[in-house]
Amino acid sequence: MPFVYLLRCRDGSLYAGAAVDLERRLAEHRAGRASRYTRARRPVALAWAREVETWSEALRAEAGLKRLRHAEKERLVAQAGSQ
Repeated sequence: MPFVYLLRCRDGSLYAGAAVDLERRLAEHRAGRASRYTRARRPVALAWAREVETWSEALRAEAGLKRLRHAEKERLVAQAGSQ
């Protein structure tokens, strides 16, 4: 099953992404091989993730996360931490 996720970057920003294999994708981000954005802001840490049914749903959810303001992303992370 695919995932949609938020990474917390060194500068405090939150990066939204989607992956089929979340652990492999996190390793790529940490090694600087996944995206130009996170490569320049390492280290990164997984802040939030949600499993979805299909890849298409993951891409739609990722696009939705990218449209959120930083404060809205922070609320998602905080809600996940309080559960």
